[in-house]
Formats: sequence, C-alpha cells, structure tokens
Amino acid sequence: MIYNRLVFRFLLLVFVSTLSLNLSAQADLGEGKSLFKANCATCHNKNMKDKLTGPALGGTEERWADYPREDLYKWIRNSQAMIGEGHPRAVELWNEYQSVMTSFPNLTDVQIDNILAYVNDVYVNGVKVPGGGTVLANQAVEEKGDNTLLYGFILLVLAILAIVLARAISGLNHMVELDEGVANPTPRKSVLDILTSKGVVGFLIFGLVVFGGYTTVNNAIDLGRQQGYQPEQPIKFSHATHAGMHKIDCQYCHDGARRSKHSVIPAANTCMNCHKAIKKGSKYGTAEISKIYASIGYDPNTDKYIADDENTEANIEAAIRKWVETNYREDNELPKGVALNAQGTKAIEKQWDNIVSSLKNGQKKTVKGPIEWVRVHNLPDHVYFNHAQHVSVGKVDCQNCHGKVENMEVVGQYAPLSMGWCINCHRQTEVKFVDNDYYNAYEQYHQEMKDGDRKGVTVEDIGGLECQKCHY
Repeated sequence: MIYNRLVFRFLLLVFVSTLSLNLSAQADLGEGKSLFKANCATCHNKNMKDKLTGPALGGTEERWADYPREDLYKWIRNSQAMIGEGHPRAVELWNEYQSVMTSFPNLTDVQIDNILAYVNDVYVNGVKVPGGGTVLANQAVEEKGDNTLLYGFILLVLAILAIVLARAISGLNHMVELDEGVANPTPRKSVLDILTSKGVVGFLIFGLVVFGGYTTVNNAIDLGRQQGYQPEQPIKFSHATHAGMHKIDCQYCHDGARRSKHSVIPAANTCMNCHKAIKKGSKYGTAEISKIYASIGYDPNTDKYIADDENTEANIEAAIRKWVETNYREDNELPKGVALNAQGTKAIEKQWDNIVSSLKNGQKKTVKGPIEWVRVHNLPDHVYFNHAQHVSVGKVDCQNCHGKVENMEVVGQYAPLSMGWCINCHRQTEVKFVDNDYYNAYEQYHQEMKDGDRKGVTVEDIGGLECQKCHY
C-alpha cells in the first residue's frame, strides 16, 4: 500500500509538472505572443499587415502617436466608451470599420505593452518559424506546435524514471522485510506488476478522463468556428463583380435574410433573371454561366428551356456544346463553314468536362438539378440565429458579420462566429429605437431616453444575453 501511494503521488506530480511546463508564460515578446493569440488573433490578422475583421495592427503605436499613451490603453480596454466620448481617433476607426471591438478591461499596461511589442516585432521582422528563419509578414504562414515531441520525450523519460523508482521501492521493501525476519516477505515487483498495479491503472484512467474531456470541450467550442474558411465553389461566382462592380443588393439574391431565419441560397431562376440576357461573363466567358444553363436545362442558342420530355443530359450537352462553339467561332473570327481546329475542339471539350465535374458528385449523378454550393457558415445545431431579427428589426448591415463581401472574389468566413463574439456585440451594440415600431413596447426605455436619463439601449438591455434567446 505504501508503494502504491508513493507511485501514484509521483505520477500525479509528473502530470502536474508537465502541465506547468505547457502553461508557463514567457515574459516580454513571449507573453505578448500568448496574449495576442488569446485575445486578438480572432479578429486581427497574425501577419500584422493585412486586414481581417479588424484593421491590421502593424504600426498601431505610430497611428496613435498624436495622443497620450493612456488613450491607446483606454481604447483597448473599452473602445465603445471612447467612441461615446467623441475621441477623434476612436471615432475615425469606428467610421472606417463599423465593427464593435471586444473590450479587454483586465489587461494591464504592461500586458498591453508586451502585445504591442510583439505586434511591432512581427510587423518589422516577419513571423518567426520553427527551425530558424522568418516568413515575411505579407506571406501566409502556418504556425505549428513544435514542442509536442519535446513534451512526449519528457513524459517518456519521467515514466521510465517512475518505473525504475517503483522497482527500487519494491526491492527496498523486500529487503526490509527479510531483515525483519518476516516469514513470507512480499516478492519484488516486476515491470508488469508495476504497470498493472491499482495506482498506475487509476492514474491512467484519470489521465484519459482529463484528456478526453479537454478534447471534447475544445472540439465543441471549435464547431463552426472556421474563420478564413474559403472553399472553392462549383461555379466561380464573384461577389466582387455582382455586389461590387454592379452594385446588386445582397437581399436581391439572399432574399430570405429580411423575412426568415435563413438568408437562403438563391435558386438558379434568380440567376436567370439577369443571365437570360447576359450570357457571357466578363472574366470567364461562357465557362461558368453555362453551368447555370446546364443545371436547369436552358438552351442559350434558342433562348428557351428544353421541354420536359426532351430535357435529357444528351440534349443539354448538345445545346451547351453548340453554344460554346458559337462563341468560340465569334471570339476567333471563324466562319460557320470552316471546320474547328484542334484547339477549338479541345476548348469545347474542356468546358463541358468542367461543367460535368462541377455539377456532378458522388450523390448527384446528373448535370441537371440544383447546384450544390459548398456551405461556408455553419453554426452548431444548438444555436438559434435569425437573419430577419438582425436585418429587418436590428437594421444590421450584412458586412458587420460577413465582411466587405462586395470586395471578395471568393467568399470566406469573415467573423469568428464564436459565442463570445456574439455576446460582446450584444453588450455593446445599441438598438435602433427611433422610428422602429418593433420596440414600441419598451415604454420605460423610451421615456428614459426622452427625459435624458438614458443615452441608448443595448441588445443586452432588452434580454440579448438571456440563454434561451440563442439556445432553445
């Protein structure tokens, strides 16, 4: 029993010591990096030169150089308070980004200085990478944990030492019993006996429970949080062209955003409102628009939908091939009577193969049918989010959560969509009470604002932090 307690205590000490090695904070730039990753990396690009949800942090101190250092500290701790006070730099940032910054009231001056020092180091010198060297701050870098093997080696060495110590203790106990003349001394423990003892088995079970719980919680927290996720879609649809260049309103295509829980993906007939007339794209020519035609059985040569009894894949293929060939001849000034050259034949074949590979997959066996877009934003099933509540009632701009989509060639997840991000927005965002009949029931708040006792009403004030509002 003494042996089992000693071994269990030793292994527990090993476990705690290993955790301490992993959690110990470093000073200065090391602490700055840790604080940045814990508090800032969700909204600010880690290369310090490119914008993300918030501005690029490189050069922050220079941009605040005209104001006291304390103002920068105040901005980081509570940006909305400074905006409310009318601070020139704070108002300027708000007007540019229109995005609520998370407050960090618990950060000390020294911690903020360490974060800024780390930001400046990355901005000037680039991102340090394992194995030596740097990656320039405007290049992508994938940070990899380089201490895993070290921690594994330490654990292995400590485990071996624990077994050796257990064997030594067992041998000493055996010798003591022999010296005391015990009739049946306890035999010395073999390595197998040690590994199968109650102390070791109990410790392993304890470690597995802790590791399993840690992994489960982390995976649950990360569900749907894939900021920067930018998948390739079956059709190369450019939001920069449609929403940016041509100024098409978001809700023209995503009309569900104003009236339902989901913003909805537009059906192909919405695309056809324009593309019955616009048959050739400015960037990809016929290559991408033809995918729309193929998916709904539309013949761009005759400007008619293929009749149901003739709407087969063979007829769709024939119509699309004819359309692509016609445009190829026009682009290359080939008269109808002149046979296509090998290059032209290859171009037509390539476009059709691209249509097939884009519109067919393991589940969808035909070209005809709904276009299977790849989902970008995906909240967990236990989270309730209503687009209409935010768009129609709250008057929230799409860009607040989705970024400047009008500048995106390929849409990606802009915001972290974490619980903390949502809660922080609810705490700091003021509800638009003026001329909004939805909030007429809040008579007390209206009266307080009228009397000057209240400057505004936040989402938190009207129950925006109640658990059942988002988790039902």
